[in-house]
Amino acid sequence: MQSSEAYEIIQKPVLTEKSTSEQENANVYRFEVAGGANRIEIKQAVEMLFEVKVEKVNTMVRNGKMRRRGASYFRTPSKKIALVQLADGNKIDLL
Repeated sequence: MQSSEAYEIIQKPVLTEKSTSEQENANVYRFEVAGGANRIEIKQAVEMLFEVKVEKVNTMVRNGKMRRRGASYFRTPSKKIALVQLADGNKIDLL
């Protein structure tokens, strides 16, 4: 895997109160990833980009929400989120 492919898989970190708490307590980081990416590709991309050892990867799809503009309704795009647990002693500095 090349670094350009890794940047296509890992799109951006998810920085919320819940994700920050997970980082501090369980060493778990959340990333928004490409919709077609699987756990193995996500693990390889995180290890390449941040030079850390990944222990476990869980994924989930966050469905888009219904929005309204005037009289018409539309759905925002769905997003795939990866929860990446790092091995003990590894940290990622996202800020």
